[in-house]
Amino acid sequence: MSAKRTLHEGWTVTGDPGAPVAVEAIPASVPGEVVADLLAAGLVADPYVDEAERELAWVGRRDWTYRTAFAYEAADWDGVELAFDGLDTVARVSLNGTVVGETANMHRRYRFDVRGLLREGANELEVHFTAPYTYAEAQRDRLGDRPNAYPEPGNFIRKAACNFGWDWGPNLAGVGIWRPVRLESWKTARIDAVVPRVSLEDGTGIVELDVRLKRAADADIDLVCAVARPVDGEVVAEAELRVPAGSHVATVRLEVENPGLWRPRGHGDRELYDASVSVRSGDVVLDDWERQIGFRTVELDTEPDADGRPYHLKVNGETVWIKGVNWIPDEALFGRIDAARIERRLRQAVAAGVNYIRVWGGGVYESEEFYRICDRLGLLVGQDFLFACAAYPEEEPFWSEVEAEARDNLARLAPHPSLVTWTGNNENLWGWHDWDWQGDLGDRTWGAGYYHGLLPKLVSEVDGTRPYWPGSPYSGTRDLHPNEQAHASVHIWDVWNQRDYVHYRDWKPRFVAEFGYQAPPTWATVRRMVHDDPLTADSAAMLWHQKAENGQDKLQAGLDAHLPPVRDFDDWLYFTQVNQARAMRLGIEYFRSLQPYCSGAIVWQLNDCWPVTSWAAIDGEERLKPLWYALRDVYADRFVTFQPDGDGLNMVVVNDSAETWEGVIGFWKCNAEGRIIGRALVQMEIDPRDTAVLELEPGAIPMDGEFLLTGREDFPRATWFTKEDKDMDWSKARFATEVAPVPGGVAVTVHAESVLRDLCLFADRLDPDAVVDKALVTLVPGEHVVFTVQSEKIAASPELQRALTGKPVLRAIND
Repeated sequence: MSAKRTLHEGWTVTGDPGAPVAVEAIPASVPGEVVADLLAAGLVADPYVDEAERELAWVGRRDWTYRTAFAYEAADWDGVELAFDGLDTVARVSLNGTVVGETANMHRRYRFDVRGLLREGANELEVHFTAPYTYAEAQRDRLGDRPNAYPEPGNFIRKAACNFGWDWGPNLAGVGIWRPVRLESWKTARIDAVVPRVSLEDGTGIVELDVRLKRAADADIDLVCAVARPVDGEVVAEAELRVPAGSHVATVRLEVENPGLWRPRGHGDRELYDASVSVRSGDVVLDDWERQIGFRTVELDTEPDADGRPYHLKVNGETVWIKGVNWIPDEALFGRIDAARIERRLRQAVAAGVNYIRVWGGGVYESEEFYRICDRLGLLVGQDFLFACAAYPEEEPFWSEVEAEARDNLARLAPHPSLVTWTGNNENLWGWHDWDWQGDLGDRTWGAGYYHGLLPKLVSEVDGTRPYWPGSPYSGTRDLHPNEQAHASVHIWDVWNQRDYVHYRDWKPRFVAEFGYQAPPTWATVRRMVHDDPLTADSAAMLWHQKAENGQDKLQAGLDAHLPPVRDFDDWLYFTQVNQARAMRLGIEYFRSLQPYCSGAIVWQLNDCWPVTSWAAIDGEERLKPLWYALRDVYADRFVTFQPDGDGLNMVVVNDSAETWEGVIGFWKCNAEGRIIGRALVQMEIDPRDTAVLELEPGAIPMDGEFLLTGREDFPRATWFTKEDKDMDWSKARFATEVAPVPGGVAVTVHAESVLRDLCLFADRLDPDAVVDKALVTLVPGEHVVFTVQSEKIAASPELQRALTGKPVLRAIND
């Protein structure tokens, strides 16, 4: 038998004497972190607002002490342990004045034996955290500095790198008990770990359960293992194994005949099973373990071909075209992240057509809830090991910490069928080649031993069912440049940093693991994060919430290349958001037109961790930017795009569905007034997961100042413009509107009397909680569109409904 009791109540946190703010035993949230506690106590300003972040730089340079008391009733247990699922980061744990253990890794779990230290009645638990900067800088001084993309010592501590700030995130490098803590009591034996290795052999599901036990007594015990269907509880495989006295490990093999498969979204239904392990002594259950698993195969096909080296992810033997997004921690203050927030974000990803989430290496190994939700939704997950944009020392204590961290998370995440790949690092192999590291490093270690030695060994040893790739990007061999576009995975950042987004078409990649373009957040989020008066693109707080190097200049260069001059902040906000959406639309449409040569695109990035100008499609207040709507279009299973081919133009039709696409596609050639001057109909029959390329006849290709667009079909509208908006002879936007009630909100119908280019309705300007069903709509005269706005507030207000139909709420590029 066992007992597990959470210890989340009654905590306080105390700061070092002499800190800029006196902190004496204020209430502390567990799980949580110190910055949120200071904010809740009213001792600091909200770091997400204006420039308040800069006033919290001292927090990560101070020690902090967490304390609580709990009552304990003595019982005849063989083992009693404190179990911490996450301590951030360098901590000393004491019970009743006795040190029980020390930690130096945010990314692993810890257990401490406290059986002989507990008292009947009140017990005092203390966790003292050393300042992360104190520890990291001491390690840096001891081992010698190493290159980092940021002037911070985050590569000298096993803590989320983005805690020290990033080009989209704040520096809030605090401390805290950031994941649950429990008191666990047990008799005779308990389960230390279970690693389920799930595979398929000739249609039979195989579950090998590697069980590790913690014993307190030399006695024979039994393992009872089973696999059951969660829908009805039917047991489809079971086995019992006697584990003799003195043995601490056991392996149990279960076979499931003709199991239902777990499939990624867009590739069929998925079935999950309950796997369980029970430890028994006679009829007494000592401990148990249960997780959901799924039967599927996964392989990464990177065998060289005539063009270089592909990067094909195959699930159940079928290549999946990756429609991906990069994921960062969804909040800078990790204690605010709960299962409901994660589910909202992942469902937003699914609604945008996403089938793959890359968990980026500068963050964390995500929570159990994250992977469980991905399992249910059919989202594939690629998990980076936690190294990003820096050279990492391999000397002790780091080598041992990295090994323990990897072993722990490989075992913890093994049950999840959504998790399909492990990657060694983010951009560190690229950094060693191109970022002037080699001269600075000399003969000092920088992480290669992890990426090419330790980590692949551990993935094979602990997991054994998922592929490993040394880095993102990586070309498949150390003899090649790691970002060679004809070989495996690449990151494309010259476009944002140096060149206009039309230059995505200069690349011919096999797989794009990162590429992105910036824009500010939604209006409601801007007004939450800054209170500048006047509010301008370069007002002080707006610039503080722009962390990218020369970010505002790059945004302006993009506007200058494509759009008319901005007249005010409203124009700037709308134009930059449209430009972000257009950049990513162009890139993804082009990459998808290359399939199967190109096998996927992973947008940087899905989400934000605070309100900021960034590459995200969903801003830090959970609101959808226009980019999200563009992703929904270009990640559709069936879509059409016009692509240049020398002096000609092709129509590329992509069918990423499981059914043949058969039908007629119509498109129009229009002049700048939107008058249709040519029509074409194309009869198409495209096999599942296939692409067709049609070369347009010269007469169908628009001339200077004309444009193409497909009809109002059952796929997202495709367009092709011969000039940039700044050079097009658009007439000023003319339209009529109607507003009508619908359940939970209103419907706004816009009737086009001229061309309306990238029409958007920004209802969050009237109600921060309003949600609109579409954006970036291009119409020609005579067409109409209906925007559905979910907002009880707007539905109840005739004044707000009137405001829906004009600027700055309703916008078109040519308004």
